[in-house]
Amino acid sequence: MCDNTSSDDNYHRLDDYIDSLPYKKENLIGILHQAQELFGFLSDKLQLHIAQKLDIPAAKVYGVVSFYSFFTMKPRGQHTANICMGTACFVRGAEKLQKEVEKQMGIKTGQTTEDNLFSLDSLRCIGACGLAPVMMVDGKVYGRIHEPEEVRQVLENYRPED
Repeated sequence: MCDNTSSDDNYHRLDDYIDSLPYKKENLIGILHQAQELFGFLSDKLQLHIAQKLDIPAAKVYGVVSFYSFFTMKPRGQHTANICMGTACFVRGAEKLQKEVEKQMGIKTGQTTEDNLFSLDSLRCIGACGLAPVMMVDGKVYGRIHEPEEVRQVLENYRPED
């Protein structure tokens, strides 16, 4: 996701990317994806920079960022955990799983832990209904999670070793 280069370097990379596009204004979503990849999230300052670079209203950029759930305006954790809330998962205990993950992370869904290690979100369906309830971390699916110890074991896979 976001690399360790300086913010100025990332702005230069983003500007170079924008300058390389033949149809800049028509590529707003692609530009936003590139910006989020470079910076990790789309701050107000970054959205304004993109609007100025494309010569479009800042409100248009904000409208796109706030409409699509893929984009985030807040810093994200190093790892993203998602709880599937689709019908099969919901019926098989997704709410209980979500509450346990929130408890163990010390945050609510939609938030990021203070140490920026985890962000927690929910999804409508990930297509693993036979494994319900499902938790996905960084794209890896963990199914049939019913016990607090199972949640702890999954999260431990992503915590740095001391």
